[in-house]
Amino acid sequence: MIELIKNTKIDFMGLRRYAFAVSGIFSLLGVIAIIQIALGNANLGVDFAGGTAVQIKFAQSVPLHNVRGALEEGGLRDFDLQDLPTENKILIRVKKEEERLGGASERITQVLNQKFADKKPVIESTTEIGPKVGSKLRQDALWATLVAVAGILLYVAWRFQFRFGVGATLATFHDVLAVMGIFYLLGKEFNLIILSALLTIAGYSLTDTVVIFDRIRENMKKYVKDPIDSIINRSVNEVLSRTIITALTTFLATLALYLFGGEVIHDFALAMLLGIIIGVYSSVFVASPMVIALGRVKRTGIAQQSKARA
Repeated sequence: MIELIKNTKIDFMGLRRYAFAVSGIFSLLGVIAIIQIALGNANLGVDFAGGTAVQIKFAQSVPLHNVRGALEEGGLRDFDLQDLPTENKILIRVKKEEERLGGASERITQVLNQKFADKKPVIESTTEIGPKVGSKLRQDALWATLVAVAGILLYVAWRFQFRFGVGATLATFHDVLAVMGIFYLLGKEFNLIILSALLTIAGYSLTDTVVIFDRIRENMKKYVKDPIDSIINRSVNEVLSRTIITALTTFLATLALYLFGGEVIHDFALAMLLGIIIGVYSSVFVASPMVIALGRVKRTGIAQQSKARA
């Protein structure tokens, strides 16, 4: 309905060697990040590193940013906050490193009693998150990512061809690695919220890739005698306007979350912003060129599959 760019003839496949070099760097950063996370050397959240979870109940509601500011003034740095406004409760999770400085729960109680004496803060529960729990969560996070990638491979291989499935899988895995690598370089914290962002990015990237693959399949039946790289270029150019509009609208919505959503989802929104940009890039410069790199595509098989499902 809306075409921002019309009748483009960009040679995307001609740039694939340069794109593979850039993607290789991003993927290497991601692999380094995974190794550091596995070794426990990255900036891990309480979920993965272990620590103490303290639940506080107030007589009256207290804004989350006020509690955060009070704890930072009291000397705490590595902690997460979760608000339960309907019950006037706040869950404070402190990393293991902070506990080594001495008595995390005692320090929290002292700070809150000083700053919010009129709100009558009371510790309802204190839970220890041991290293075994953090290690188990790291393993579960890895398995969740691998299962998601394997599902993508099976789905795209069934809908198109195995080569298309491998291309989509590599592009998705590339996006996850790239975001992880950038987060590692920025020193951002890895936690379950970031894991959910990575899985969301995988889904977004796949959606954009499948749109391009659908157009490639259609054009392979229309332009039987054209070489595959010419067909892919034509297909990417034809859906370029749609790709830009989808990415732009999603980016603007996520940017609003990043700017105005508060500190709790700040890193989640940042991961999504990076994922949108990298996802569009990988759909064009990773997934599609991988179809060429993996060998000759069976055009008759695609046509027969399309007729059977029709």
